[in-house]
Amino acid sequence: MDIQQSIESLKNEMGRMRDERQNKLAMVVFSGDLDKLLAAFIIATGAASMDMEVVMFFTFWATPVLRDGKKKGKGKDLFGKMFGFMLPRGARKVKLSKMHMAGMGTSMLKSLMKKKNVASLDEMISLALEIGVKIYICEMTMSLMGFKPEEMIDYPGREFVGVAKFLQEAGDSKIQLFI
Repeated sequence: MDIQQSIESLKNEMGRMRDERQNKLAMVVFSGDLDKLLAAFIIATGAASMDMEVVMFFTFWATPVLRDGKKKGKGKDLFGKMFGFMLPRGARKVKLSKMHMAGMGTSMLKSLMKKKNVASLDEMISLALEIGVKIYICEMTMSLMGFKPEEMIDYPGREFVGVAKFLQEAGDSKIQLFI
């Protein structure tokens, strides 16, 4: 087989692989910062509105955004209680990654978003639910940080999964992101 045939063979194989991937976005949401969470939900809802299947896998510092401010988990150990106290409880409590300025920057951005009629993080989460974005929450993070399923927001179809489930979803996705 000469070099030209090898190149053509590789092109054909790559084309088949590309065709096997689904019209899906699989996203790891790692950051718990307001600006990064907004970006994640803007991308997720944009993709879903373009008829893409969207899976968001919340892990580590992003997980607290999915806590319901009105709910509490029972039976936590000392570390679970400490994480529960120190980390934000829900979307309204997250802060900017830069220019937070003791809360002033976060307040300024939220005020500007309202003035410019830009959806809040809570509204983005609701929109994601409405248009079918799947939310997976990392079981290991839940265990490590002592979060309980009953303290998370009500989001029909939400699942508590391990990394293997996310990797399965990402494996056949056209787009994979880490935010």
